Amino acid sequence: MPSHVVRAADLKLTLTGLPTEQVIAGAPRTGAAAIPAVAGLDVGVWEHTAGTSRDVETDEVFVVLRGRATVEVEGGPVLEVGAGDVGVLEAGAHTTWTVHEDLRKVYISPP
Repeated sequence: MPSHVVRAADLKLTLTGLPTEQVIAGAPRTGAAAIPAVAGLDVGVWEHTAGTSRDVETDEVFVVLRGRATVEVEGGPVLEVGAGDVGVLEAGAHTTWTVHEDLRKVYISPP
């Protein structure tokens, strides 16, 4: 893969509503775009608008570009994340995302 730059903060994402069973409060929408990467990693940009939803995670490292959220890990910690923070999520973790300000992150995970 040749060297390149992606302006993740400005990348246009198509946001769609979440399935009803994932929404806890509000009407959050999400969107993502893959970024070509090396070493077989999945890399991309993900956005979640204000609201609360639940998810089951994959192994992931992420960097928050903008926004603010509280991520509650069932049986684990409560993570307060905002711009500039680096987070780690474990595969199989059941999470509740309360997004206070539209959140955009770059994620890296195994395929």
